[in-house]
Amino acid sequence: MIATAAPATSRVEINIGKIAHNAEKLVQFYGSKGIEIMGVTKTVCGDPNIAKIFVSNGIHILADSKIENIKKMRDAGVNAQFVLLRSPALSELDAVVKSADISMNTELAVIRGLSTIAEKYNTVHEIILMVEMGDLREGIMPADLEGFVQEILKLSGVKIVGIGANFACFGGVKPSEKKMADLSKLAGLIELKFSLPLSYVSGGNSANYNWFTATENIGKINNLRLGESIYLGRETLDRKAIPGLFTDAFTFISEVIESKIKPSVPDGETGQDAFGNQPKFRDRGLIRRAIVAFGSQDVLVTGLTPELDIEILGSSSDHTILDAKDVNLQVGDQVKFSPNYGALLAIMSSSYITKKYTNVKDNHILT
Repeated sequence: MIATAAPATSRVEINIGKIAHNAEKLVQFYGSKGIEIMGVTKTVCGDPNIAKIFVSNGIHILADSKIENIKKMRDAGVNAQFVLLRSPALSELDAVVKSADISMNTELAVIRGLSTIAEKYNTVHEIILMVEMGDLREGIMPADLEGFVQEILKLSGVKIVGIGANFACFGGVKPSEKKMADLSKLAGLIELKFSLPLSYVSGGNSANYNWFTATENIGKINNLRLGESIYLGRETLDRKAIPGLFTDAFTFISEVIESKIKPSVPDGETGQDAFGNQPKFRDRGLIRRAIVAFGSQDVLVTGLTPELDIEILGSSSDHTILDAKDVNLQVGDQVKFSPNYGALLAIMSSSYITKKYTNVKDNHILT
């Protein structure tokens, strides 16, 4: 059914109650084996409304890759511990020490800089050392970890509180039983050799769902960093829905601005499109081509799935073209889409997309 027109040409409806439900269930699920959750807020640009939902449903450590987002949540009165989810840049160390309780690190030059800044402010900045376990994004090589720790222990302005690893982000490497055992072993060696208790052994992210479900021994893994499984209710290796979670907490909606019967193949000699691609078209005959009021500047269009039986044909920077098929889309109609992770990230980052919160009463699902 096509809804009536609404004031915003493109918006995302954020069902707060469904996010709260997913957060609560995942806290219980991972907590059943002693694993604590860091709620990743980068996906929603540190949205304070969502951050507060995390905290009220048992997630008291929030992780973000942007200092600006951490500042925004602090200024909004979000009562949590804040983690910078990536290695700090040398140019932002002062802001990191002021705003983040913990940062994830892989470079001695950065850690030495953090120590100097922390000493200036008469504080101690806590750090988690990220270890390279095969995904080839960030991380200290395992063979270098002991020497790395030895150098850091000479510094008075920083304190090592944990180690962690990343999976299924850049290289798509799975957090397998062996990978988790290897990380646990590294944690044990560091604790034993340096008499250094680690508060956090952070084994990964939403991709760890299958490992956690199957494993009989989590080893020293006591922390996971979750974003997508809370927001979209899915694990991230195969994007399968997690039982008992909502997969539709976010709905992207846009308005039809043109609807006409047109040919399905362009007429004339073709070159590159707006983004330098050479487009190809299948001849479907005459079709109802509808245009909705968003484009690649607003969202990762390929990450959207229409809720109606229609097809996205492509997009320019500010127009997205649909094959309406048998749906009689008319100007002013609202079309709904389900976003994947990439689309959600772009939607929440776009200043052109209105954010509308629904189902907010008592942070619980309304019936």
